[in-house]
Amino acid sequence: MLERSNELEAWDRDHFFHPSTHMAAHARGETPNRVIAGGEGVYITDAAGKRSLDAFAGLYCVNVGYGRREIADAIAEQAHQLAYYHAYVGHGSEPSIRLARMIIDRAPAGMSRVYFGLSGSDANETNIKLVWYYNNVLGRPEKKKIISRWRGYHGSGVMTGSLTGLELFHHAFDLPRAPILHTEAPYYFRRADRSQTEEEFSQHCADKLEEMILAEGPETVAAFIGEPVLGTGGIVPPPAGYWQKIQAVLDRYDILLIADEVITGFGRLGSMFGSEHYGMKPDLITIAKGLTSAYAPLSGVIVGERMWKGLEKGSDALGAIGHGWTYSAHPLCTAAGIANLELIDKLGLVANAGETGKYFLDGLKAALADHPNVGEVRGEGLMAAIEFVEDKDDRVFFDPARKVGPALAAALLKQGVIGRAMPQGDILGFAPPLCLTQEEADIIIAAAKAAVDEVLTV
Repeated sequence: MLERSNELEAWDRDHFFHPSTHMAAHARGETPNRVIAGGEGVYITDAAGKRSLDAFAGLYCVNVGYGRREIADAIAEQAHQLAYYHAYVGHGSEPSIRLARMIIDRAPAGMSRVYFGLSGSDANETNIKLVWYYNNVLGRPEKKKIISRWRGYHGSGVMTGSLTGLELFHHAFDLPRAPILHTEAPYYFRRADRSQTEEEFSQHCADKLEEMILAEGPETVAAFIGEPVLGTGGIVPPPAGYWQKIQAVLDRYDILLIADEVITGFGRLGSMFGSEHYGMKPDLITIAKGLTSAYAPLSGVIVGERMWKGLEKGSDALGAIGHGWTYSAHPLCTAAGIANLELIDKLGLVANAGETGKYFLDGLKAALADHPNVGEVRGEGLMAAIEFVEDKDDRVFFDPARKVGPALAAALLKQGVIGRAMPQGDILGFAPPLCLTQEEADIIIAAAKAAVDEVLTV
């Protein structure tokens, strides 16, 4: 096993172009190289035989856990029956039709149709095009600007990377591109005015959004996109009243709301959708990761009734819509989606995310909130983060060059647990599978405390 693992690692460094990786350092062998070989429940095993509790569910996505035969068998059965056919010009397959119905049955009120893709990035590309198409159909060709938030994550394509509000995804790529704008992140811990209550800070964010809309001209602003909970930007739940105040601004200026639920959709917050969790009223919902628990690549755009009526009007005027992907509604992927959603229901994973998530967050706070270098322990459902600071009282952050976050993630891995060092801050993030038990949560908490004690000894 070890000899095979070493051979794969060598081939990896010589031939494999990894995403979000320091390319030169990896090619030179200066960074860790781990070949993952298997998984069961909340654990993964690498080619060298090392077993780790995956407290980040891959990338927020293996919601039902690893090794679920029900999904693997559904994919295999569909491959034997019909491995592929396109969805163009009214064609469909039974799994794609059934899954669309299942999604609408679970979606917030007012949603109408599902368009399928393969990744959250391509789903948000679809959203951008639908927003522009919709306003053209309505005779508002100038209403095209889309406002995102700093620290939001919405993909890494040309336009979706522009929506993303993280420097790493802009640097040296000539992004962001017009007509994408960014407003303030609802990041209460990092607010400039520390005297503000959560409600006051939420009002400040809504006021800043309204100022931007008025400065740009409401007739030019088409949509606002946001994750119910900021994900890659730091795992930051919104402050009290945030979404209600934002929605009021959008309604005032006839601006569409795109809820990016790639992470929060299908149970992660203890609710089926984050939009329901926070009382949002989206016109478009982006879905991906939890849709198949990443057993197959599948994304979707859930289109609201108001948008759908506009799209129908457009096709009557312009003919067939000029948008599509070869692999839209791929039968293998949609078969995986059906089996996955059935498992989520059968295992009660939405409720478990809420219950075990509270237990997990409470345990993290009890273990670490009083540490002098822990600025905040925060989360919602089975999403949690620990943010580290050099000086807690004065909220002084560590010099980024010290790479405290990556050091903590490395120390955590030595304890047999995978967490994630989040970008643009010293933040250790957790988003374990929704099947996590309280006993497994205790393992993560103990490992996190040991990692902090190792790296940040008082």
